Amino acid sequence: MTAVMIQGCGSNVGKSLLVAGLCRAARRRGLSVAPFKPQNMSNNAAVTLDGGEIGRAQALQALACGLQPHTDMNPVLLKPETDTGAQVVVQGRRVATVRARDYARLKPQLLQPVLDSFQRLRDAHDLVIVEGAGSPAEVNLRADDIANMGFARAANVPVILVGDIDRGGVIAQIVGTQAVLDDGDAAMVRGFIINKFRGDPRLFDDGYRLIEDRTGWRGLGVVPFFPEASRLPAEDALDLTRGGGGGPVRIACLALSRIANFDDLDPLRIEPCVDLVMVRQGEAIPGDRDLVIIPGSKSTRGDLDFLRAQGWDIDLRAHIRRGGQVLGICGGYQMLGRTIADPEGIEGPAGESPGLGLLDVRTVMTADKRLTRTDAVHAPTGQKMQGYEIHIGRTEGPDCARPFALVDGRPEGAISPDGRVMGSYLHGIFGSDGFRAAFLSRFGGSAGIDYGFEVRRVLDLLADHVEANLDVDRLLGIAN
Repeated sequence: MTAVMIQGCGSNVGKSLLVAGLCRAARRRGLSVAPFKPQNMSNNAAVTLDGGEIGRAQALQALACGLQPHTDMNPVLLKPETDTGAQVVVQGRRVATVRARDYARLKPQLLQPVLDSFQRLRDAHDLVIVEGAGSPAEVNLRADDIANMGFARAANVPVILVGDIDRGGVIAQIVGTQAVLDDGDAAMVRGFIINKFRGDPRLFDDGYRLIEDRTGWRGLGVVPFFPEASRLPAEDALDLTRGGGGGPVRIACLALSRIANFDDLDPLRIEPCVDLVMVRQGEAIPGDRDLVIIPGSKSTRGDLDFLRAQGWDIDLRAHIRRGGQVLGICGGYQMLGRTIADPEGIEGPAGESPGLGLLDVRTVMTADKRLTRTDAVHAPTGQKMQGYEIHIGRTEGPDCARPFALVDGRPEGAISPDGRVMGSYLHGIFGSDGFRAAFLSRFGGSAGIDYGFEVRRVLDLLADHVEANLDVDRLLGIAN
């Protein structure tokens, strides 16, 4: 037993959640288990202990394994900056920014780092549970693939295929995937899982047998929809919806086109005292909000243009005139200032953009990227915070004299003279219960959850769910 790979018939079929549940179940059985995703595409990244970055889904899976996140768990991370280009992060470090059509030429150079990272995990643990990306049925992308069957065959890892019945057509998803795979790739598949079933699973018995008969693959179970998943950190910005219990603290977050590291919102989404809404393209910022959050962005100047195109700059000024408050995090903090200069064209075309002018600070983009976990103190309340920094750029100006936080006694971030506009580079700080409670109390809220305990509790429920609905013994027995 060394490794097994979970691939999906498409994106968002629930692979990440299943891997997290299987990791937790394997750990309960006394196994040393680690997660691995050869290639991920996400702007929601986690900072690792070894000073790099990986997809946040792998960080959650690491928690399910009882491990600290490590760059080997996701050796290739693609961070989209435009519709046609992405930053390429290899073993935690940025190596290039490429257009989509140029990435194919880079892929052959990435297989060896992927295999090296995988082998280190394999040597250190009893079991590695691997997550694919997208779908192996995208055979037009099969050449030099490192995400699905290309990796599985190079590393000789057996595959379990997951279909999503909630979106419909699950029989065609699985049977059709086999139909387009070449014989060598199809031979790597040892079984399938039906995921996100609603209702009585016995109603799918005939469909289940049909898939087995058509493919020759063994079914490993039908997994019902898992509602508690909404209480775990969201992997995709599309998963972000209204959160909280309709409580007294009314918060809006701007859904920027290149929103990044939106895990800042996860603790707020599940706080009973918080009513959180995502303001999406074409929508106005609601007039009843106490706080508006401008989140991080992978393309700060580009998203500043996007923000203005929605009329949100006008809405923000009206919100502040009504007595509302604004918090900008990372790229959102940069947008709040007077100017954002990118003289070297690091995030896009070189140049300078006027900011929102809500903080008296100016930002200059620099080539150096800051990646670190950070212990801080919230300057206004004295509450301790734990978070992380993952940004380029240096921000300075008069409002930095009123810092949002203190890091090793040094000022960090900025607050406007009237206290209504705040900016900080610190991500993940709302996961600190004491700080979150103190921050929400200024809006009349009373934080009521232990966030770390809640995530661990739901991971245990997820493992129970997986054990109850999958043949976990047979699945682990497939590991090669």
